[in-house]
Amino acid sequence: MPQEAFEFAESQMNYILGDGSGHSYVVGWGNNPPQRPHHRAASCPDRPAECDWDNYSSGDPNPQVLNGALVGGPDQNDVWYDDRTNFQTNEVTDDYNAGFQTALAAVNQAFN
Repeated sequence: MPQEAFEFAESQMNYILGDGSGHSYVVGWGNNPPQRPHHRAASCPDRPAECDWDNYSSGDPNPQVLNGALVGGPDQNDVWYDDRTNFQTNEVTDDYNAGFQTALAAVNQAFN
């Protein structure tokens, strides 16, 4: 990997994990990580308690922690709120996480 490409990838990983922004976009990792990702099962209490819209609408952190999950991230003005009801910035999806995990693996390989 060319040095310039490596440095760019590393800077993006650092940004995602909270360098410069004051918070991470990865649940359970980095500086001030998300606590309310937009994820149906994560906002539900432990069984056998019922899961309903009150759980989804709650401002409390999600009872089920999705360690390692990347949320959508900031808007075009680099503003982000940890708001479960905002799927644009807080949704956890396969496409976000696939790219993140691939880039993370490449940066990790460069250190080994």
